[in-house]
Amino acid sequence: MAKTSTLDWCEENYAISNYIAEFWNTLTNATMMLIALLGVYNSIKHKQGKRVIAFYSAMLFVGFGSACFHATLKYTTQLLDELPMLYVCTLAFYSLVEIEKKTHHGLKLPIALAALQTLITLTYLFWLQNPVFHQVVFGVTASGAALFSYKRINNARVSSDARRVLVRLFMLGHICMFSGFFVWNLDNIFCQRLRSYRAYLGMPLDALLQLHGWWHILTAYGCGYLLLLVHYLKLAYLGHSHLFTVKYFLGIIPHITLCEPKKID
Repeated sequence: MAKTSTLDWCEENYAISNYIAEFWNTLTNATMMLIALLGVYNSIKHKQGKRVIAFYSAMLFVGFGSACFHATLKYTTQLLDELPMLYVCTLAFYSLVEIEKKTHHGLKLPIALAALQTLITLTYLFWLQNPVFHQVVFGVTASGAALFSYKRINNARVSSDARRVLVRLFMLGHICMFSGFFVWNLDNIFCQRLRSYRAYLGMPLDALLQLHGWWHILTAYGCGYLLLLVHYLKLAYLGHSHLFTVKYFLGIIPHITLCEPKKID
């Protein structure tokens, strides 16, 4: 099938399946969707509010859109991959600004953010149809959210245990994101060499050198940890952080859930 996307990654197209353009790049998006699904489930279960459910849902849509893009390499599905990334960052930024129970900016802030994202989306769709434009805007948006989360951590009035959780989530999130960005660049720069190594290794070991797939896994954890950070910060500012903790489902999928009551002998 002919591709219409403006991007084509290093994985060989239709090498494993006649129906999936980039098999490993599609499959690895399951990591982001699983982390997001668990976030949505626990947020509904513990009644964490619409904003928290919204940013986990947006993360789920990013994973779904990315899987669709890599499976088809169509321009329409490329937009499903790229644009929701901006919307997740915007939702996280809004949640950080309006982190307290009482909102301070009313409808002005959400309207302004929605108008800005609409302008960026229309610019990307009809004027600057260049992936570099999207990458720069995403970088600026993500940096704004990161700086604001750092400010919120410093200003949070929480116990030492809760602060350790916040710092750990902040560090893990950024370590995963920067590690993912590093392997993303390696995949772009050394593509031909990686392809020759994969051809030498053959199935199934060649999957280990699908670096764009590793980018998906690392950024899934990075995005997951950073959204958990926003979630836990919200709990901290509402005075509920002592009731919740970060756990790992099946030992690998991070999520926020209620603390187990301590046993009294």
